[in-house]
Order: sequence, then structure tokens, then C-alpha cells
Amino acid sequence: MPMDMDVEKAAKRIQVRFVTKLQPPFKVPPTAIAIPSDLTRFGLSTIVNNLLKSGNDDWKSEPFDFIIGGEFIRMSLEEFLLAKNISAEKILDIEYIKAVAPRKEEEPSLHDDWVSAVDGSNPKFILTGCYDGLGRLWKAAGSCSHILEGHTGAVMAVCVVKPKGAVDGTDELVATASKDRTVRFWKVDAEDFLEQPKRIRSCKVLRGHNASVQTISADPSGEMLCSGSWDCMINLWQANDLNASGDTVTFKKRKKGGKENDAQTEGEAVSTLVGHTQSISSVVWPQNETIYSASWDRSIRRWDVETGKDTLNMSFGRAFNCLHVGGESSALIAAGCSDPVLRIWDPRKPDSSAPIFQFSSHSSWISACKWHDKSLFHLASASYDGKVMLWDLRTAWPLTVIDSHKDKVLCADWWRGDSIISGGADAKLCISSELSVRQ
Repeated sequence: MPMDMDVEKAAKRIQVRFVTKLQPPFKVPPTAIAIPSDLTRFGLSTIVNNLLKSGNDDWKSEPFDFIIGGEFIRMSLEEFLLAKNISAEKILDIEYIKAVAPRKEEEPSLHDDWVSAVDGSNPKFILTGCYDGLGRLWKAAGSCSHILEGHTGAVMAVCVVKPKGAVDGTDELVATASKDRTVRFWKVDAEDFLEQPKRIRSCKVLRGHNASVQTISADPSGEMLCSGSWDCMINLWQANDLNASGDTVTFKKRKKGGKENDAQTEGEAVSTLVGHTQSISSVVWPQNETIYSASWDRSIRRWDVETGKDTLNMSFGRAFNCLHVGGESSALIAAGCSDPVLRIWDPRKPDSSAPIFQFSSHSSWISACKWHDKSLFHLASASYDGKVMLWDLRTAWPLTVIDSHKDKVLCADWWRGDSIISGGADAKLCISSELSVRQ
């Protein structure tokens, strides 16, 4: 009997060939080998690392993920083949890629209150908004270069704007939105190398909302900005007319040895999108002619900027906290609701009200979600459970769980393509870097 069991066990081997799109030194020989069928991704990763080490004595082990038929292996190889009805009688090609997980955790960048907003779209800096009413620019972990002061309430949203001809020289234009009902534009010199943070005032104040402004987004050209508020309105603002005439207001600017008056202009909304019946939690402007919005009224809407009409009104059973648009053809809608589930919709499908993906590994409400701008499959989510999770549409399990925060995570974004940045109720900006995100 023991001999029969050994024979049976030995027979449970599968002929496989490991393939990859990675470049040398990550390529293994293309020959087929026999491996045990009960291996999981960790066992497969060990085999690939051993094969790589056999041709390179200096090889240092790397974690890998494995794909068959466009799906990640998240169980034993035998269970996966049975679940997907894949025959193991012929040589099986298994693709391997670098595992998407941070290799490095930077020291947290401390704030004086909750970090409520973060934007990593500019590789030169990270822009954050805080409940202390200040915006901040960070060149790197712990290195704050600019403090944006002027709001009289918590900063709820931040945005890097890319206007045409609006900012001269090395200046960058950024925007902030606040509970004080205003949106503000700021000119900052991202090339400044300062020992102490430089305090600056806004160059333009936008007034028009009647309640807290929760979310802002610039159009791809950087010529306009939209904002969503507790007043249920979406306002559209010009971002490329900072030198145009307008109402001028003054404020007192601290200066050693005396006081100095400085001036800034005020702007009004050029149009308003009306339709939501409760607070607007998130807006995103992915194409020049199209804005998406999410609301506590349990709907997501898509707006035609030129006509001001909604071309999609997608209702759901829960209030929405966040949304982002990306993935295949930059058309998939990711959103978080008042539950722990991250959902993905494809508005191109006939029954667009039904999510095409649902990810349910969080244990509390999802506060932020963001697609990777170079990948069709990858996105990140943040939650009140204190965790940030990285997802790939090819598997139902998170690729990795980042547990850097000690309290609710309120915002998250990608930075420089290979870093996740997040802010939370622990008053920290956290940077998890050296991720390998590939198609």
C-alpha cells in the first residue's frame, strides 16, 4: 500500500513551461519541466527563483505572480485547473510577472491634523490637504517645500492643474477646496530648494458654492476645473485666466518689521451642472468633454460639458463615497460606497447598472479608489479600516495589503508610477514605493 500511494503521489505532476514578458535576467529557459500539481503561487515562485539562480549565482530571490489564461493563480495549481476546466495532459504555459507589492516603506510625513486629500499626478511633488486648513507640497518623504495658507476651514480636496499658458517659468498651478466653501488656485515654484517650507497665499479665490466643497478635478488640458459640494452642485471654473481682470481682494501678509498688503482676484463659476439631490462626494474629469460625478443620492452621473446635461444616470442601492475612471479604454468606473465593497462598472454594456467586478476584502467603508494610469488592470483602494489595497482585475483577491496607517485612511493616489501615497486620520502621509506594476 505505501508503494501504491507513492506511485499515485508521484503521478500527480504536471508538465509546464514558464514564460514571461520580463527582460533578462528574469527569463528562465523555455524548456518544459514536471512540477507537483499541489503547488501554490509561493511554490511556483520558489521554482522560478531556483531556475534563475541556476544560471546566475548572484541572483537574489524575487516574489512572482502567475497567470494562466489571463487569470491569476490564487489556489493550488491542481485546484485552479479543475476550477477553470483546463486540461493538464499537455504542456501548460504559465506566465510569471513580478509580484505587485511595495519593496520599501518611507518614513511617514507628519501633519497637524487629518490628511484628507492627496494628489500624486506630478512626479516632482506630492500635494496634500489637511483638516488644519493648509495645503502642503512634499518633494519627498518628510520634505515639505511649500505651505499653502488662506483657507478658513479644512481642506477637503486638492488637484494639480496643467493650464496652457497660465503659469510662467517653472511655476506649477495647483488647486484646493475647503469646508470654507471656496476653491483656491496657487502658483508654486516646484524647483525651489528650501531649508524651511515656503508659506504662500493663493492667487485666486473661487466663490459660488453654498456649502463645503468636497471634491475637485481639472480637465486634461488644464484649462478648466470642476468642483462638487454639499450643496449638490457641480461648478465649472476657468483655470487659464489667472491674469484676467476680476474682482480684487486684499489680505494682510505677515512681514518682519511691519505689515504688507497683497492682492488676489476672485472668480465666478462659468456654468453649473444641476441634477444630484444630495451631497456630491467625488468628481473626475477624464476627457475634455466629459465629467463623472458620484453622490450620496446613490447615483453616478456622466455629464456632457458642452450641453450641461447628464448622458448617464446610474442608480445604486448605497451612497457613493468615491469614484475614478480608467482601465480598458479609460472607460471603467471604479467606486466605493457606504459598505466595504469596491465595485467596477462598464457603462458601455447594455445593463450598465450591474457591476462587472466586486472586491470585498476591506472591512469598512471605502474612502478612495484610483486606477493606475499606465495599466488596464491595476487600481488601489483605501478604507476606514486603516488599509490600502492593490487590485488586479484578473483576480478577486488583493495583490497586496498596505497596513501603514493606525487609523482611518481618507485618501490615496499613485505617484511616479511605482509608489502608493495615502493620508489618514493618524495625521500621516505614507509612501509605499518600488512597486512593479506591469500590464
